[in-house]
Amino acid sequence: MLQLLNNIQHKDLRVITQRGAKWGDDIMSAPVTADEFRKLQAHYPIVFQPDGKGGFVPAALFGLQEGENLFLTDEGWDADYLPLSVQRLPFSIGIADDELRMMVDMDSKRISHGAEGEAVFLPQGGTTDLAEHANSVLRTLHEGFEATTDFVQTLMRHDLLESFVLDVERPDGSRGQLVGYYILHEERLAALNGATVGLLHQADYLQPIYMAIASLSNFTKLIKRHLAREV
Repeated sequence: MLQLLNNIQHKDLRVITQRGAKWGDDIMSAPVTADEFRKLQAHYPIVFQPDGKGGFVPAALFGLQEGENLFLTDEGWDADYLPLSVQRLPFSIGIADDELRMMVDMDSKRISHGAEGEAVFLPQGGTTDLAEHANSVLRTLHEGFEATTDFVQTLMRHDLLESFVLDVERPDGSRGQLVGYYILHEERLAALNGATVGLLHQADYLQPIYMAIASLSNFTKLIKRHLAREV
């Protein structure tokens, strides 16, 4: 249940900031912005997921099947960078009185119903560092998604996305497949004329394009993590 965050209704609200499946981190992927690609490519494969409206949403992959997050360990999340869409939880952006406002999902597993977790508001009603950071993440994410929409539309306009199938052979000899995602089409990218490449450069799209391509080397690491869990 989404509620508009306020220091009266939520004065005692506490949020669990640890990472683990019991707090809702058992997710296979998360939407990401093009601005994040440079940090993401060090850890996760970056793919493009159909949005059901004829477009695509970039996503960082954490696993190879639903409910599988191969970056979760007993110590927490085994990567130096968390996508903003994961960092923001249980908060989101809503619109109230024609303004962007901070919302909180009271059904989230991150909502603490005891003394556990970090406070969102100070005793006198001001916001804590946790709330300030979440608000900053939400605004960055909001602006990032708006810019990413234009980025993806440009990729589609030049037919630079292609579907792919990832085959995974398990230790017992059985095979699994990852389907339904798209990646950058490197041959079509290489075939673009100079004028088009120049326009991509002017729009600052070349770096995220090459970061997304570079990130695909992480599939090898992801498969190793997946197979290690199955042994």
